[in-house]
Amino acid sequence: MKKLVLILTLVTTSMMAQNQVQEPIPQISVSGEGKIKVAPDQAVITLGVENTGKDATEVKKKNDDTVDAIIKTIKKNGIAANDYQTQNVSLRKNYDYNQKKYNYVASQTITIHLKDLKKYDALMMSLVDAGVNTIQGVEFKSSKIEQYQSEARIKAMLDAKKKAEDYVSVLNQKVGKALQISDNSQVNYPRPVYKTYAVAEMADAAPNETLAIGEIEVTANVSVSFELK
Repeated sequence: MKKLVLILTLVTTSMMAQNQVQEPIPQISVSGEGKIKVAPDQAVITLGVENTGKDATEVKKKNDDTVDAIIKTIKKNGIAANDYQTQNVSLRKNYDYNQKKYNYVASQTITIHLKDLKKYDALMMSLVDAGVNTIQGVEFKSSKIEQYQSEARIKAMLDAKKKAEDYVSVLNQKVGKALQISDNSQVNYPRPVYKTYAVAEMADAAPNETLAIGEIEVTANVSVSFELK
């Protein structure tokens, strides 16, 4: 009998719980954005050397000799060993349809992490003298990017809260605690310089400054749901 009473009690309690409808929490959902604009203090430079000829061995040797001169030049400019790296090495056979014969193309790409932008012009001209014949891109960076990302996130949250307060101010309500936060940020580094330059153009620009660094825009985006009071 006691067992039957216990079962009936459990069933009744379960049915009561199912019949209870949880009231939805009044809330408002908004998005927020934070932007920080800073001048970059570093750059990642992608450059290379390419040679063409009829004999694969000779072409490769010529390219290797040029790369050796480039690496020695990088060292002479005070670039640390962990701040430059070979990205791509290639030796390929091409067919020249106009001359109806094959030739060989040897190439190598190197990236340099330049941590002092004041050295840019002197470094680039010395590398051109060493044999660099392509500059594939310059990507600007900041040594304090994590600090700026944190500041942008704070601004994004403040922006979201201000939007929520603006919306509910006409309703005689107040913004309560945050119920849900979604980070929608994407890290994007703008590349103001990104194309292949002819070496002649670099030589002509030697007496002048050739780098316009502009600004990096660090952006954070959030979606926030606040409780309404």
